[in-house]
Amino acid sequence: MVETCDIEMEGHLIDSLTLTKALDKIMSMGGEFEIKKFQVGKKKHDTSYVMIAISGDDADHLGRILLALHPLGARVIEVEDVHLEIAPKDRVVPRGFYSTTNHITSVRYRGAWLEVEDIQMDCLIIIKDGRAVCVPIGQIEKGDAVVVGTGGVRVTPPQRPRERTFFEFMSNEVSSERPSGEIIKQLAGEILATKKVGGKIAVVGGPGIIHTGAGDALAGLIRDGYIDVLLAGNALAVHDIERQFFGTSLGMDPHGHLTSAGHRNHIYAISEVISSGSIRRAVEDGKLKGGIMYEAVKRDIPYVLAGSIRDDGPLPDVVTDTVLAQKAMFEALRGVDMVIMMATMLHSIATGNLLPSRVKTICVDINPSTVTKLMDRGSAQAIGLVTDIGIFLPALAEEVKMQKEAS
Repeated sequence: MVETCDIEMEGHLIDSLTLTKALDKIMSMGGEFEIKKFQVGKKKHDTSYVMIAISGDDADHLGRILLALHPLGARVIEVEDVHLEIAPKDRVVPRGFYSTTNHITSVRYRGAWLEVEDIQMDCLIIIKDGRAVCVPIGQIEKGDAVVVGTGGVRVTPPQRPRERTFFEFMSNEVSSERPSGEIIKQLAGEILATKKVGGKIAVVGGPGIIHTGAGDALAGLIRDGYIDVLLAGNALAVHDIERQFFGTSLGMDPHGHLTSAGHRNHIYAISEVISSGSIRRAVEDGKLKGGIMYEAVKRDIPYVLAGSIRDDGPLPDVVTDTVLAQKAMFEALRGVDMVIMMATMLHSIATGNLLPSRVKTICVDINPSTVTKLMDRGSAQAIGLVTDIGIFLPALAEEVKMQKEAS
């Protein structure tokens, strides 16, 4: 027996290709549709509205189609409150729980719409003290009221308005053939525009920044106040400090030549910081006098160094408990407006999982699969640039300086 229901969608449905994606999804899943109402926005900032009747082979088939359309912003017209079930144990979720996207999400509770706080992908929504909160499974507690199903849940995916800005009109396809010079100019403009209105910018960095000689450029951006949060691992900090102490990274000098017994230098660097007690204390002791971590300490910007099983040492600042590291990263990213990810696959993907889709995100790496995996994990808002970070980052820092002086 055929099951049918009406859904509605609203926004920049044509510009963002949202309607095309929705209709394609219905057909690819074996469903049928009828457009019952379609109001197209006529002016630059107008949104569009569509009402669609969707048919499935049975209730289960229709349910699967509706679930697939939900992340695109489709909602069943019959408005209902969210269905809640109680978590039976800590970190145990009710069957059929709603799994979040990283898009702006609201839930209808007791007749009112509540915007979900702290939205991130692959988490749950609980209702607590009259608030809707996004919570990872590891933080679910026995007795939490967990949202189940998609009823009463409204998702607003990113829109593509009719305005020509870097992040709104750059395609998120991965390519090494993009005009990097023009991208650098536009990104520099976005950095300045973000800071002008009091926005926050985070950098996620890997040790390739140091190995390619781009560390001074990042240190300069931090020193000049353009970076508000730094996320990395043990390696970036270790090799940044090694470069300051010994002029090497991984035992190689800035020209790429191996130095005598240089492979021990990063171990010495770790030992020196441990003897001080922390990176901050190493700065205060006068041991560390420059570099990325030095500038982060001097500017007093928050940084999170997340640990790995491969780490040497690690430095005393490294958070070796992965659950605590994830929490620390999430807290550091609160209120961030732009994230620039450079030369690190694992930390970029981990950060992408924590970001709402409203955050402007650019990922720069010499390896195309880094950017591809980031997007495949759900960070569809990310712009990918495949290039050498050793060329890109110094050019970006110089362009920011030139545009600032010209303004």
